[in-house]
Amino acid sequence: MPTLHDATRGRILFGGDYNPEQWPEETWAEDVRLMKNAGVNSVTVGVFSWARIEPRPGVREFDWLDRLLELLHASGIGVVLSTPTSTPPPWMGTRHPETLPRDENGEVVWWGSRQQFCPSSPTYRHYAAALTEDLAARYGGHPALTMWHINNEYCTHCWCDTTAQHFRLWLHDRHGSLDALNSAWGTAFWSQRYDSWDEVIPPRRAQYLRNPGQTLDFKRFTSDALLECYTAERDIVARHSPRLPVTTNFMSLWTGQDGWKWAAHEDVVSVDIYPDTKDPLGGQYNAMIGDLTRSQARGGPWMVMEQAAGAVKSGGVSRPKPRGLNRLWSLQSVAHGADAVCYFQWRQSRQGAEKFHSGMLGHAGEAGRSYHEVLHIGADLAVLAPEVTGTQVRSEIAILHDWNSWWADQQDGRLSDHLDYTDVLRAWHRALWEAGHTPSFAHPEHDLRSYRLVVVPHLYLLTDSAVENLLAYVQGGGTLVCGFMTGVADEMDRVREGGMDARLRELFGLATVHEWWPLETGESVGCDGFLGTVWSEEVELALTAGRPEAETVASYRGGELDGLPAVTRNGRAWYLSTLPEPTALRPLLARIADSAGVVPALEGLPTGVEAVRRGDLLFLLNHGLLPATVTVPGTHHDLLLAGAEVQGTLTLERHGVAVLRSAA
Repeated sequence: MPTLHDATRGRILFGGDYNPEQWPEETWAEDVRLMKNAGVNSVTVGVFSWARIEPRPGVREFDWLDRLLELLHASGIGVVLSTPTSTPPPWMGTRHPETLPRDENGEVVWWGSRQQFCPSSPTYRHYAAALTEDLAARYGGHPALTMWHINNEYCTHCWCDTTAQHFRLWLHDRHGSLDALNSAWGTAFWSQRYDSWDEVIPPRRAQYLRNPGQTLDFKRFTSDALLECYTAERDIVARHSPRLPVTTNFMSLWTGQDGWKWAAHEDVVSVDIYPDTKDPLGGQYNAMIGDLTRSQARGGPWMVMEQAAGAVKSGGVSRPKPRGLNRLWSLQSVAHGADAVCYFQWRQSRQGAEKFHSGMLGHAGEAGRSYHEVLHIGADLAVLAPEVTGTQVRSEIAILHDWNSWWADQQDGRLSDHLDYTDVLRAWHRALWEAGHTPSFAHPEHDLRSYRLVVVPHLYLLTDSAVENLLAYVQGGGTLVCGFMTGVADEMDRVREGGMDARLRELFGLATVHEWWPLETGESVGCDGFLGTVWSEEVELALTAGRPEAETVASYRGGELDGLPAVTRNGRAWYLSTLPEPTALRPLLARIADSAGVVPALEGLPTGVEAVRRGDLLFLLNHGLLPATVTVPGTHHDLLLAGAEVQGTLTLERHGVAVLRSAA
């Protein structure tokens, strides 16, 4: 199977989306000159070019793309060629309105933006496959080509009649019979029993709460329907270019795709990362997405397909990145395992919906700050490439994450609208990140034996296989820390007796979970030495010979749960029935990690400084707004300062980065 190594060829890919069809052809030579000056060695071409390549059904205009690829190849710039199928031209919606998606209310989603296609539409799939076939036949052997990029940010949804037919087929494959479907969905409730497959529809607008089993299966189906679109195009380009890797770009922690399932079908796992430049924890978010994407890539190198050189126009107030932040976050991605750092886009648009989304070459042109910072980043990546490409990040901690649980957790009718799955996930990652650890992510059914510590922030839904996997992990000597309301439901969102799977209750030494006590936004509950947020639970410990099986590490203080366990420990299995405030969760997880034998990349880091080990290199990254002095035992050489010797301490400027190799 081709890998990212086949595309990088010892380089860190550096560049971005290039949309020359937006500009007169006279600008192309100037673009290439500026790219070469900046060290750009890769551009993604064709992402939104469907109407340019196929202006009318069946017509092909490839001449401009021929000239472009020849120019880029002659200049030593590799091409990631995209199938432009994410946004069909207006002629498709006009001639084939059945390809347009419909929303939950049955309203047509029209053209005029992007992603206006029904994934289940045979007509859309026909046109997409035909265009992909011709594109791959023409350019599959082109010497400029280094990788294929399929579609772009798969995110469309549809509730039309064609989708309904496709959904029924998917359900039949999954459940086998209507009796099994009725059982899985619990249709005895509210007289929803189905007597014919024709009665089954997507979860459209309804009078009140919709069936949670139906909506959960529809999310699974939608992810799979989009995956069918991806694999159809992937197979076409792979047939023409068997030695070239294929990817499609995920959005950061996007709810619409089962990222674990999709990643298994990619040669290269790539992601678009857009941290909020105003967020003081933007660096932590960038690290979390890097850790997740690296894990989806099975620990191997991954690709930043898109990031912003400056401001991102996505609603609210859009601010540029302060000086140095673009470089900091770019090198942080490399520290977390990326072998490709790319942007949307090369030249900032002057027209269209994203004309205020920054580019590597901004509106200010060659003299602009964005371009000068890009020059600096390109130089850094050229220095680091021989040392880091293909190396791995060391990680002995896994955070468990599952899209199925996320989908079930966000259903209508839940106990709290204030419980946000991604907020909880981020809180636990932040605690480990601030404690100096670089965790990986894993699916709850993955092999966990290589990790000393596994943390489960909040997985409402767990399959029987996942539960057995956690039990085996602890029995094998691993340390497990589990957050509130985990293991409550099975794979079809059926609540398990006792408020938690009985096997997990035994593992944690719990008799039962009597009641869940969700908290209001901004509300907290007192615990021994800290405040609990978001959630609390009325937990009863199991007794053996009249003595509790689990140790109460912290109890609730005050209120309805006064004196009841908040944090418990049963051997190597910990249970947190609330979300401790950040200043409490961080030292708690640090203490547990230490007891599990997990050592941070570097001890004694100043606040705001991150340390990550990749291969034999130590990355030090200052996310603070002031200079920071770091103690580094031994003698090292800083690769970003021409190998300058570092002994004892070094000072990082605001948003500063050092990459150290031991002199020993």
